[in-house]
Amino acid sequence: MSVSELPDEFPEGTVLLDVREDDEWEAGHAPEALHIPMGELAGRLDELPENGDVYVICRSGGRSARVTAYLNDNGWDAVNVDGGMSRWAVAGRPLVGEYEGVPPQVI
Repeated sequence: MSVSELPDEFPEGTVLLDVREDDEWEAGHAPEALHIPMGELAGRLDELPENGDVYVICRSGGRSARVTAYLNDNGWDAVNVDGGMSRWAVAGRPLVGEYEGVPPQVI
């Protein structure tokens, strides 16, 4: 699914799952996203909704495609966000960062 196809507001029970590393997340992320780095996912599956859509995003779509396949193979209804946070930022979607005084950015 492309960034432009994502809803502006996610329905209750829907998750935007950001699977990037901590430094990428801290630099800039979608305000409503859930952050679980790809390498930690298997140990944190209990944080995902059992019944609800999971949109998976990374920087460009590679990691999120692998996570999407894994989740779908294990019972979730997951969708890869094509182009990832790079396209998110280009589309003008909101970004927040974790560094005070530093504008959020996608790294």
